[in-house]
Amino acid sequence: MQRAIAKIPGLRVSAAASKYGNKRIEVDGEKFDSKAEAARYRDLVLLQRAGRISNLTRQVSFVLAPAAVVAGKPKRALVYRADFQYVGEDGEVTVEDVKGALTEAYKIKRHLMRTVHNIDILETK
Repeated sequence: MQRAIAKIPGLRVSAAASKYGNKRIEVDGEKFDSKAEAARYRDLVLLQRAGRISNLTRQVSFVLAPAAVVAGKPKRALVYRADFQYVGEDGEVTVEDVKGALTEAYKIKRHLMRTVHNIDILETK
């Protein structure tokens, strides 16, 4: 039997809590998966304004394995999406991810980033 939920004026039901406790926020029109990611973005923007880094981009995708048919079923490409990518003063490209918890899925993607693209991810908290 389904229960009806009474509508109460002014009551806003929020989405379920995040598995890892992070809260999505919006800063200056930009959406972030956590407060830590938003804070790091602000830091990187300041570094870019100061000329210490350049070409700051967000949510950069890397294909780790192409789409394939597995056991007769089509599977999408395996993709890793980094929080940030930028060029340092030394000209080196940095791929950075803000992490509170290192999940097993992330550890596998980190390993694939190294083996497929020869990129080490800078992890910040």
